Amino acid sequence: MTTDRALMPDYLRLFALFGIVVVNVQFMAYPIEEGFLGATQQGTADAVATWLVSGLALLKSYGLFSFMFGVGLAFQMRSAERRGLAFGQLYRNRMIGLALFGLVHGLLFFPGDILVAYAITGAILYRLRHWPAGRLIRLGTILLVAQIGLTMAMMTAFPAAPTEAAQLERFIMTEGPMAQVMGFRAVIFIVAFIFVLLSQGMAALGWFCLGLAAVKSGLIDAPGHPVWQKARRWCLGPGVVLSLAAAAIWQWQDPLMGELLVVLVAPLTTLGYLGLIAALARPPGPFMARLLTAGGSSLTIYLGQSILLSTIFAPYGLDLWDGVGPAAAVLIAIGVTIVLIGFVALWRMRFAQGPFEWALRWISRRGVVGAKA
Repeated sequence: MTTDRALMPDYLRLFALFGIVVVNVQFMAYPIEEGFLGATQQGTADAVATWLVSGLALLKSYGLFSFMFGVGLAFQMRSAERRGLAFGQLYRNRMIGLALFGLVHGLLFFPGDILVAYAITGAILYRLRHWPAGRLIRLGTILLVAQIGLTMAMMTAFPAAPTEAAQLERFIMTEGPMAQVMGFRAVIFIVAFIFVLLSQGMAALGWFCLGLAAVKSGLIDAPGHPVWQKARRWCLGPGVVLSLAAAAIWQWQDPLMGELLVVLVAPLTTLGYLGLIAALARPPGPFMARLLTAGGSSLTIYLGQSILLSTIFAPYGLDLWDGVGPAAAVLIAIGVTIVLIGFVALWRMRFAQGPFEWALRWISRRGVVGAKA
């Protein structure tokens, strides 16, 4: 891996892939409404695993992925300008392709899909692509603060799912055939999509803006910049401590208050993680370089995580839905991610892109003059 390119995005992707899978696995392995807290098996290790995931990964991994989306837009603009390609058409096709992947992903495998929401909010980001970094930072900050308020209002306003729905979910996910399971996922995805868009879309756009600003300001190319040092000093320690404390309140004292606090502290912790990743973004050795290359195929790994984990926990797969504790589910999720990284690392030894990245690139370049699909 050469050292004349920005290394921080490579480390960021790899970091986020593990964070997002330990969050998402709970909604494939246990009741969607409750996640890890709805697991039948709850030992000491399970309680600790639930606490750590809620405190260290929940909402933060989504923030990191969204930040990378904004970084990716800037890089795509640079690449299109270098090649003399029509960026507007490329980007439009890319968002269409992302939405198509998201629809299939959400309808068949994981109702909590974020790709469709990314395609919609990404279309808004396109309109902001020429904004200066300072203006993007201000808008991103406003959106993150507004999202916290909106999410808190939604959490206090909407009641839990009806008991009948929970009973139906348990029956289908433990005894239903493949067609019934996928049909149930499709219904949940359709019902939950507006909630996902409202609860995560505004924050995603906020992080998009901050990621785009990081490229425009040169921060993404300067992991030793004082901004990242300040993020480590003022956000990492306090953010982690406060997030773990909020997760403990959620799990063992006041669920609603604790969940609200987790939402409130998440942006602070995410900024701290960005500072930490900047400190780690150094020229890697051969082994780490291979891992970072595999992590660059984040779309393939993200979709692969859902395809494999949804099969492992479904009755048509290994039938483990609510059959293991949260600690085991987290280990399974991490193991699946390691396997996927290994697969992609081998794939990338022969091919320039991961399989889903290649497909998205093919869609993006359809009909664009001068572009080779």
